[in-house]
Amino acid sequence: MGDTAKLQLYSYWRSSSSHRVRIALNLKGLAYEYKSVNLLKNEQSSPEFAKLNPQKCVPVLVDGDTVIADSFVISLYLEDKYPEHPLLPRDLKTRALNLQVASIVGSSIQPFHNLSVLNYIEGKLNAKEKVAWAQYHINNGLEALEKLLEKVAGYYATGDEAQLADIFLAPQILAAERFEIDMSRYPTLARLMEAYDEHPAFQAALPTNQPDAPSPSDA
Repeated sequence: MGDTAKLQLYSYWRSSSSHRVRIALNLKGLAYEYKSVNLLKNEQSSPEFAKLNPQKCVPVLVDGDTVIADSFVISLYLEDKYPEHPLLPRDLKTRALNLQVASIVGSSIQPFHNLSVLNYIEGKLNAKEKVAWAQYHINNGLEALEKLLEKVAGYYATGDEAQLADIFLAPQILAAERFEIDMSRYPTLARLMEAYDEHPAFQAALPTNQPDAPSPSDA
């Protein structure tokens, strides 16, 4: 792997944002060292981690003396530095579609159901309202994505190769299922998830396959 041996990923097994980066690294065939940051134990707020990411969240990628937080920025960095298995196509229309899907997930869905937001909602209201909040925003986003992709999707979101859109979609659909979203409302997205389930790079990135995931007896 040469230079790629120095890659380190600070991740939490259940973090959707970390999940995206794990898929990207796997698709590009990049070896990396997994660094667990337990969000439930508030390890992201430790002084040591805050030096890497003052925003105190995962993921964080360390590539030598380069330190990058934010899954979208990390994905673009990997695309520029490691061209193996391109995450963005050359065709400008398809490229824009990939970026749009990633933006919808990263800006309009996932931030509304991340751990800190849900804890805040539960503290201000209650657990029932927390779940209703998450479901509302997830359904809004998935409805938009379904309409965006239903007539253009190939085997994967924007064609027959897994690209940036898929990296963002797979963790989001998995999170939707965790919040008991009815995926039959989104047949295109449900079909795409079946394709992701068969892809080795996506399988290896699954939360349950990470070293810090609890064993079934502990879950």
